Amino acid sequence: MTPTGPLDLVILSSSILRGEDLTAAPGFVAVDGGRIAAVGPADAAGEWTARAARVIDVAEATVCPGLTDAHIHPVLGAAIARGLDLSGMTGRGAVRDALAGYAAATPHTPGTDWIFAWGLDPAVFGDGPWDNTLFDGVLDEELVYITLFDGHAALVSEAGLALAGVSGARDLPGSAYVGVDPAGHPTGMLYEVAALDLVRPVLPELSFEQRVDDVDRLLKAMAASGLVAGQVLDFGAPDMLEVLEALERRGDLAIRLRISPWVMPGATEEDLKAMVAMQGRHGRRWHVRGIKLMMDGTIDNGTAWLFEPDTHGESLHPLWNEPEELAAAMRFFHDRGIPTATHAIGDQAVSFVAKTIGDLPPNGTVHRIEHIESIPDAVLRQIIDAGASTSLQPTHCSLYSKADHSDNWSRRLGAERANHAWRTRDLREAGAVVALGSDWPIAPFDPRAIIASAQTRRPAGRPDIAPVQPRQALTARAALEGYTSQYWRSVGETGGVIEPGARADLTVFARNPLTAAPDDFAEAGVVLTVVDGEVVVDNSRTAAVPAHA
Repeated sequence: MTPTGPLDLVILSSSILRGEDLTAAPGFVAVDGGRIAAVGPADAAGEWTARAARVIDVAEATVCPGLTDAHIHPVLGAAIARGLDLSGMTGRGAVRDALAGYAAATPHTPGTDWIFAWGLDPAVFGDGPWDNTLFDGVLDEELVYITLFDGHAALVSEAGLALAGVSGARDLPGSAYVGVDPAGHPTGMLYEVAALDLVRPVLPELSFEQRVDDVDRLLKAMAASGLVAGQVLDFGAPDMLEVLEALERRGDLAIRLRISPWVMPGATEEDLKAMVAMQGRHGRRWHVRGIKLMMDGTIDNGTAWLFEPDTHGESLHPLWNEPEELAAAMRFFHDRGIPTATHAIGDQAVSFVAKTIGDLPPNGTVHRIEHIESIPDAVLRQIIDAGASTSLQPTHCSLYSKADHSDNWSRRLGAERANHAWRTRDLREAGAVVALGSDWPIAPFDPRAIIASAQTRRPAGRPDIAPVQPRQALTARAALEGYTSQYWRSVGETGGVIEPGARADLTVFARNPLTAAPDDFAEAGVVLTVVDGEVVVDNSRTAAVPAHA
């Protein structure tokens, strides 16, 4: 093919991962009008560069299809990721010291102003009760709200509970509940959305402009890590679209967002129709497509839906009191050609969702199951037989569970079920589509570390930590595909490849993700991030590109 007019951009590289096979070859990628105009060998680049408004030679850096995170919560997460970040802390003493230091360094009036933190690992409670005695002698009489790392629970101080009028157990929908001690006194633990909502009215809100600023910074950081897009699986902030519209009045979003609003238990037919009406709303780099459903809670909190109880006698109930109502909602959207993504963590939750998908009459609509944390072989087969696509988060496994089963998640499940953790390889080998992502803010969003963890089953850069179920490790190619072609297949669309006519979403790394050691790739520089043909991150002049990377 010969160029016939001006072009926006040509990228030159000694390593371009082309087509479905991700075959590495030297050459060029020509971009125009937000699409890839041509991909060719180095000796044919001249006629294309001569017509380009901009030419970038990335030398030995590797040009990859643009990376998409299958599961993020950027607007809702900006409110969750508020205050002190406790991520990675597992010692009670360390958390108490961090909270004390943060309170001392943060100007506030005790008893009047709230102290926020997030990312709390339940490991800090050890074998003791999960309660707000964690604050004793450190944050006495303070208003404290801490979101646990899974985002499904919070720990609130005595003063905070009193201000919200939470004095004991409540009758709440689904698996939501207020934690209480044997005497019926609230422990400070609130589980699932309906319980969190008991305190939400007394929490001070960030201003609209603050939230717009926070989302702007977040999306730019995501682009800087190599992401070109993300699927937003919530509508937790009622003004989410207003936030995005305000951000686009400032300029284009740093990455593209596909928003799948959630439908929660108790939704009426009018609610479902309202979600249908939202489909297709869009800005320049965001659009509403699909629906998020939630079948259960989390294993860590005892709110998942398991066939057999966990070791605490919990996780026996779905989030929807009447599971068939969720199935009916999925059928409602399926009949209208709207894809769904359903949070299902426990084995019975996954089984129910897979069966529901399998019972739908084929019409070309693709439905996806999120998380799938522990399943036996029979349920894995249900997923395959149903033709469901899947979405998993490798760092949920590598950051929050341990090979020796000493973590809360594994202890809750017991060894047999913990040995069936995050079966990414089994799903791929059985023929399932497996998209990958972070679930930010539940886990860090950097795709380089997640791609590395998908291959090592441990935290990136930590070879001293034993891998969790290493047989489930993905190949480098499967891990990269989880962010590229497998993502697009998971939503029933084509994309995630470098070929003429494809969307011009490109990520250029200083190292080749298919050949670099996983820990080395986790530290690789991002040379370029290109979204819809626009260079949104450009480190091409400063990036150190190693030879033979």
